[in-house]
Amino acid sequence: MTAFKTTDRLPGQGLVLWLTGLSSAGKSTISAIVAERLRAAGQRVEVIDGDLIRERLSPDLGFSRADRDENVRRVTVLSDLLSRNGVIVVTAMISPYRQTREAVRRELGERFVEVFVKASLEACAQRDPKGLYAMALKGQIGEFTGVSDPYEEPLSPELVVETEQETKEQSAAHILEYVEGRAGVQPTPAASA
Repeated sequence: MTAFKTTDRLPGQGLVLWLTGLSSAGKSTISAIVAERLRAAGQRVEVIDGDLIRERLSPDLGFSRADRDENVRRVTVLSDLLSRNGVIVVTAMISPYRQTREAVRRELGERFVEVFVKASLEACAQRDPKGLYAMALKGQIGEFTGVSDPYEEPLSPELVVETEQETKEQSAAHILEYVEGRAGVQPTPAASA
């Protein structure tokens, strides 16, 4: 794997790495790895995690389509403010609707990088630490993405990471390689662990 030189900075505006995928696909885990490695390389990074946003910024919202869209809109505003000031924003949100993600793309322009964290419903249900899929499949949770509410896969994301076929570190490495190429930074060999 490669790493940024610690003196290099992403020139100009930042980026918004928008990780989308089913619950338990690996978005939060991969986001944390990406952010840690970028910070270690001297980049300004902020992680916006969907669960934390629901708890702290959007506790007033439910899971209807209108509420989900409003939640994404709020995160888009926050991502815009940060990335305009040179921050790399790593957003980990299910954001299930294609039309809504396309609205984010229009709002953020070239700063928006859609990363599809791809995993099957079966794999996500097996990984689910909270048991939400089991409850949703029994009808105990309504409007659950992938079960009783749709997840619309991206048609043309900038990146796809397949978490059933690669480790979380490999998925993070693909994202970091994209950021390095996008930033025009010459990668240097990572220190061996």
